[in-house]
Amino acid sequence: MNTQQKLEILADAAKYDASCASSGATRAGNGKGVGHTDGTGICHSYTPDGRCVSLLKILLTNFCTYDCVFCVNRASSDIRRARFTVEEVVSLTLDFYKRNYIEGLFLSSGIIQSPDYTMEQLIQVARSLRLTHHFGGYIHVKAIPGCSGSLIETAGLYADRLSANIELPTQQDLVQLAPEKRSVVIETTMHQIHSRKTEMDEDRRRIRSTPKFAPAGQSTQMVVGATDTTDHEIIHRAASLYSSYRLRRIYYTGFSPYPQADRRLPLAATPLVREHRLYQADWLLRYYGFQAGEITTPDAPDLDLSVDPKTLWARRHPEAFPIDVNAAPRETLLRVPGLGYRNVDRILAIRRYHRLTLEDLRRLRVSVKSISPWIVTADYLPHPSLPPQQPPLQQLSLNLEADPGTISSTLDGQL
Repeated sequence: MNTQQKLEILADAAKYDASCASSGATRAGNGKGVGHTDGTGICHSYTPDGRCVSLLKILLTNFCTYDCVFCVNRASSDIRRARFTVEEVVSLTLDFYKRNYIEGLFLSSGIIQSPDYTMEQLIQVARSLRLTHHFGGYIHVKAIPGCSGSLIETAGLYADRLSANIELPTQQDLVQLAPEKRSVVIETTMHQIHSRKTEMDEDRRRIRSTPKFAPAGQSTQMVVGATDTTDHEIIHRAASLYSSYRLRRIYYTGFSPYPQADRRLPLAATPLVREHRLYQADWLLRYYGFQAGEITTPDAPDLDLSVDPKTLWARRHPEAFPIDVNAAPRETLLRVPGLGYRNVDRILAIRRYHRLTLEDLRRLRVSVKSISPWIVTADYLPHPSLPPQQPPLQQLSLNLEADPGTISSTLDGQL
């Protein structure tokens, strides 16, 4: 099998991993080799379904010793198999970069022989690119859960970002669909990344020559819809992961059925709008000051697919509204449906000089129609007899692999 045939197989096999956004790293060119990254991210090109194509996104191999039911690359699958050598991945990355096809590498792998052996192979690729070829572009390496801590420490010196996928929301889900994997093992790897990065970031504050460790942080991905796990459990799981390991972000991937799948898997694909609502809930956790228990409750464990979670919270708490945009603190303004956190910061800056009117909000490109039931301005007071309007169902196409600035602008405008 030649390199082109391997590339066709292993690039296709990598498409199910969504956690490859590439922003957050800053790596200047060193003048000795090729490539650099910048703080605004390097994902610039996208396929029609929202997948990023400016990273060379491949698996080292789709052979795997694990037999996860939901994974198309599982050991019992009859798909075509292939395996790159370290030299082939390095050569492809450099060749594609020099042709301006890509600006970085996203490298994952099935588990071959053992977690340690697989991680060693991934590190060899990153080490060769950095030290032998002086590659300054972006590198995202998948951390293999269960590998030794020393390998994690080495990988973080060469990779801009590391990620260990949590796979499924709960340990019960793993027992059902991936019995060879354990949440505690995956989280141990995430803890090793977090601890080592914290240590080296602290050392850099005192000694500037300390090398960077995974400067773009770590991320993870979980498949949703493959089991009956509720959004309430997923959101609480996400909140726990963010607080424990300071993840840059969590990617939610709706389950997609594939031919001849196991009977334990659902027959229908997870609705894209559910994936979208989970991302909105995720933004509320990270940027809007919401707690997991405010977004869903045990009595209403799933997100409403017809309305965004921030608007739903506002309808459940009419006593909190209307909110005076000229007097309310930042944390209160962030709870106004239709008012994004960037515009909240602009409002706080503007009102230092004059009181805001509806026209001022229009100039900020805020949807006045969306926020008018919830606010008070210098020239507007909502009529007490008019209930907030039900927004239409919107199934929006999100670019899940864009840099956080791009996705943030999309979700920020909606929330």
